[in-house]
Amino acid sequence: MTTATEAKPETALHTLSVYVANKPGVLARIAQTFARRGFNIESLVVSPAMDGTFSRMTIGCSGSPEGLDQIIKQVSKLIDVISCTDHTGDEAVVRELALVKILCNAEERSQALQIVEHFGCKTVDLTDTSMIIMASGASDKVDAFVGMIRKFHVVELIRTGKVVMARGEQAT
Repeated sequence: MTTATEAKPETALHTLSVYVANKPGVLARIAQTFARRGFNIESLVVSPAMDGTFSRMTIGCSGSPEGLDQIIKQVSKLIDVISCTDHTGDEAVVRELALVKILCNAEERSQALQIVEHFGCKTVDLTDTSMIIMASGASDKVDAFVGMIRKFHVVELIRTGKVVMARGEQAT
């Protein structure tokens, strides 16, 4: 039981890059490691590397900072894991993509297109009654765009989660 004077554990958001062999079951073993330690995976992007033999996982997770080092060590020890790196606070390029389908009539379309232009988004589908908008950039930019576009009837929203790449010659 916690009392009012006890501090609750601080939860931080982290962005990890995990380089793995592209084999069945690797993702399940990594996800299980996070769950055992009480970390929630907020976003997950997995894609094959250049030759398809390896894959890069970008994991956005939340949990106590004390547990993060232990997770990185445990994930690094798993079979088929080549490396696991925390890029939180690093000099890195972090991007996210969202597709948003909204319903809008001819009167609303002009206002929606102004928001699209302001955020540097693209319209990827347009009909008489709807449009699909692609937003990409830093997560806070995508969040701000989604907040503004909610004034319209949002039919669907799909977000990729973060992808990260270390700047310069530093390995991701």
